[in-house]
This record gives sequence, structure tokens and C-alpha cells, in this order.
Amino acid sequence: MTTESLYSVTGFEQALSGVRPPDSPRYTVCQRLRSGYHALWYRLSDQLRWSRGIYREQPAGQLLTELSNSQRTRVAVLRRQFGVEFERQCHALTALKNYEYLDLLAQTWTDWGMSRPAGGVVHDVGSSNFWYARALRAFFRPTTLTGIEVEGYRIYPNGYSRWDYAQGYVQGLPRTKFVVADYAKYVEPADTIISWYPFVTPAPVLAWRMPLGLFAPQALFSRIASNLNPSGLFVMINQGPNEAACAARFCRKAGLVFRHSTEVRTTLRARPMPPIITCWSRC
Repeated sequence: MTTESLYSVTGFEQALSGVRPPDSPRYTVCQRLRSGYHALWYRLSDQLRWSRGIYREQPAGQLLTELSNSQRTRVAVLRRQFGVEFERQCHALTALKNYEYLDLLAQTWTDWGMSRPAGGVVHDVGSSNFWYARALRAFFRPTTLTGIEVEGYRIYPNGYSRWDYAQGYVQGLPRTKFVVADYAKYVEPADTIISWYPFVTPAPVLAWRMPLGLFAPQALFSRIASNLNPSGLFVMINQGPNEAACAARFCRKAGLVFRHSTEVRTTLRARPMPPIITCWSRC
């Protein structure tokens, strides 16, 4: 899909189909109850800040044998192009997901006709446990890379926290760190800011077991705009055109200027909707 068709009135605007980002969201009783339950666990984990120690994945050595021929071919191309072998540092599934993210970025930059970035400060907003830090380093080649996650101390069933996992994933990566913070309140300039599937409607917030009190998309996008250096780029990945259209409204309201977009239809792993990747700047 071309930049023009995706961002035209018949693209982003009509894709929204009346779904507008609410300034003052109205939640059902059920949503409020679920949010309250998630808020309790969020506060407990944030106050406890539990750590069992750095979690280190067992490197796979090689990828899953179940990969299709097309997957194998694409992974081989990415290995040669970026000089990476994620399976030497990660579990097979984590390695494949890193190749997937790297592939999405590579396809996007090719579609936009842009040179691959090199250097600068890169922020990743909403990093979970930052399992894809290696993919970001391989593509952006940043001077510094920071993953920022608001719920950084969630405890997994094995007793390790997100913080523990993140420390394992960034270990050995130069000038790479994981920060537990609400990016809407995170003040630090960046040359590139990237956000994978940010929450722009309430339903995914609850689906990911987070309280609705953390859902403040306009504040988030306003902070992204204020942190972005004048010549910097904000890169956003959304699930399908409806979500992309909703997110675009927040970007424009924050003063960001649309630059490029692409819809990636061929992905390494099957997805329910094709990723829509957009690029924004301050002017």
C-alpha cells in the first residue's frame, strides 16, 4: 500500500469508521472492576520490585526445524544483511521474533526509500521485557538505546520479573539499558523514538492486564513529540488500519507531522492483521 493511499481520506480517515480516540473515555462497570483488579497487582509489583536475579535464556544454537522454506530464505538474507545470528544468544522463539521485527523494519525502510539509520539516541516506548533489543540495535545502530516500560516489575509464573528478563536481554549490548518508567513523564531527548503496537483504545489495556489509570494516550504522544529532537523521527507500528487511524489522530493532535507509511503484508510469523508502520516528525 502506498503512502498516498494509506493516508488519504479514503485510507486512514475512512478506516476509522467513526472510532475516535476519546478525550474522556467512558468505561463500563465490568471494565472498571477489571481495571481495579489489575491496578492492585500493578501497585503491588511496583512497590515490591521483586527480582530473582538476571534471567538468561538458553541459546538455541539453531532455529526451529519447523521453519518453512520461505522463512529460512528470509532469515538467511537478514543474517547476511545485518550480520546477526540471534539464535546464538536467545531461545529459538525469541530469535525468530527478533528476526521478524528486524524484517519489518528492513521492509519498511526499503519501501520508504530511506537509508538505514546510524547513530543517535533511540528510545523504545512500551518495551515489555525488551526481548527485541538486539533487533533494534542491529537495525538502528544507535549510539545509545533505551527501552522504557511502565510495568517493569510484573512477575512471571517462573518467579522472575520483567526486570530480570530485560537485564538478561540487554546484557552484553553496548550502551543499551532498560528503564521502568511511564514514558508520558519521561523527559529525555531522542533522535529516534519507536513504539510497537501502542495502546490507543482501552480494550487492549485490559487484555494485557493493565489498569486503565495507565491509559493516557494523548499525554504519551505529547511526550513523544516533546522528547523528539527537531530532526528526529517517530516510528510507530500498529495492528491494522483502524488502530493506525486512531493512533494517527493522537499524533496529529500532539503536533507531529506525517511523513511515510507502509502496510507490511509478508511477515515472518503469521499475524491476524498486517502491521501498519508510520513515520512522523516534529516539522
